[in-house]
Amino acid sequence: MTAVAPRSLLNHVTCPDDLRALSLRDLEDLAAEIRRFLVASVSRTGGHLGPNLGVVELTIALHRVFESPVDTLLWDTGHQAYVHKLLTGRRAGFGGLRQSGGLSGYPCQAESVHDVIENSHASTALSYADGLAKARALAKESYRSVVAVVGDGALTGGMSWEALNNIGGSGQPVIVVLNDNGRSYDPTVGGIADHLTRLRTATSASPLFTALGFAYLGPVDGHDVAQLEPALRQARNLPGPVVVHCVTTKGMGFPAAEAHEADRMHAVSPSDARYAPTWTSAFGDELAAIGLERDDVVAVTAAMLRPVGLEAFWRAHPDRTFDVGIAEQHAVASAAGLALGGLHPVVAVYAAFLNRAFDQILMDVALHRLGVTFVLDRAGITGDDGPSHNGMWDLSLLQLVPGIRIAAPRDGASLRTALREAVNVSDAPTVLRFPKAPLEPDIPSFGRAGLADLLRIGRRADVLVVSVGATAPACLELAAGLGAAGRDVTVVDPRWVIPVDDVLVELAGEHAAVVTVEDNGAQSGIGGAVGQAMRRAGVATPLYEFAIPQRFQPVAKRAALLSALGLDGPGLTESVLRSLGHDELR
Repeated sequence: MTAVAPRSLLNHVTCPDDLRALSLRDLEDLAAEIRRFLVASVSRTGGHLGPNLGVVELTIALHRVFESPVDTLLWDTGHQAYVHKLLTGRRAGFGGLRQSGGLSGYPCQAESVHDVIENSHASTALSYADGLAKARALAKESYRSVVAVVGDGALTGGMSWEALNNIGGSGQPVIVVLNDNGRSYDPTVGGIADHLTRLRTATSASPLFTALGFAYLGPVDGHDVAQLEPALRQARNLPGPVVVHCVTTKGMGFPAAEAHEADRMHAVSPSDARYAPTWTSAFGDELAAIGLERDDVVAVTAAMLRPVGLEAFWRAHPDRTFDVGIAEQHAVASAAGLALGGLHPVVAVYAAFLNRAFDQILMDVALHRLGVTFVLDRAGITGDDGPSHNGMWDLSLLQLVPGIRIAAPRDGASLRTALREAVNVSDAPTVLRFPKAPLEPDIPSFGRAGLADLLRIGRRADVLVVSVGATAPACLELAAGLGAAGRDVTVVDPRWVIPVDDVLVELAGEHAAVVTVEDNGAQSGIGGAVGQAMRRAGVATPLYEFAIPQRFQPVAKRAALLSALGLDGPGLTESVLRSLGHDELR
């Protein structure tokens, strides 16, 4: 007898309207099918698994109660929107999730009318909701609900509370769906975590939210559509702002995720990935070693202890490791306080996330001439994380900070050296940046010019290539290509790229042409800094700058994007030869 394949409900859900014809039993079956689909699909492509397993029933209930896109659903952060994508007709695209030409890992306006904001940074949705609700009121469109789905981890960010303060004061009918799973990557920290823990077993409203002007509904089982729907309908019909407190489990329905102590499989790599040492692990190991030697070194993380490589330091020194939640601004200002207290803080954060804390670096650290080290993971092109995560802004922004010193290591050995040099600076902020990439073998130097390492020494003063950080392999490939074309090349790695070393400027003046290569935005990057230093010194050598074009980059693998931008060896060789007028030399 031939087995009959189980009925697929997911195949028949192509838009939110299709959900409303399903029974509660059908919805249970659909939720189970969605989880099976997510585990299988995300295991192949990589992506955010745990957060999405935890919001299956919640997303179903939201789309049954609210009528997107007439009603607006805002996701904070957007990595919990995979189920939303499935229920809005994008199942076929999951085979290309986070790949060139495929689905974004976050909401994406180009994909669907159901995606309103392309947010992938936490604690922003409530501010969007505040402004959108005010705009709807002015347009006489208050019948269109504004719903912000916000995790408890996002409530550790100060911007969320600024928005809550304004929403509560305005009285606009914003619906805040609090997805309380007790975690961001790690367990949620601080007073808000304690408050929500008490609320999960409370029988009365939250005094915190009601004091801010919100009605409070809950707590509600976030995995029970029969409980969720009445609460959401009640919230929709209230005249003012309301918090619907939904308690969920990150990784729900997948035992391996539920049992994953570190982060409930927050993000997973493709199942056939080969694990290798990374820049992150090299940093983490070296910081742990430094921590054993110096008891004044402390570590600060903004809810990303493991992703930024601080786990080894934390295990050895839990009392010297501070998780401040998703609060980069506070992390930096708190680090300033630690430095004022005689310690040397190391703030480890993704490069793109440090943008939020520029004012604190400028006014709270640099103005006070404090020794704080910032370690920027995922600098340059990150690729499959999408345009919001490319760390292509830091070198341009941080150059504005008086007294700052910035290192761009080219390999593991230079990273370890630079980290030790950085934590020895006590009177100014220091920065290390490195990419999201496997760690390749160390690249030897053949001497020094000032602070810079000479990676290739030319026989005559023809072309000087200034290699910034992880671009070193491409720069050496460029040098080989130029050499094959008859150009003599010296390749120099400044190591500390800001401030520009006077010896590097002198070296530039001794050559016929200078080429700078960096994985930062072209506007006001290291090439610009070198050019400015050359002009100040009266050095007129032609300078050719190669960097990331100043635009948001599409989703693709890092190597593919660098190649498409002409920042790999072959691309650089072709571009530099064209710039140098190679054809005229023949």
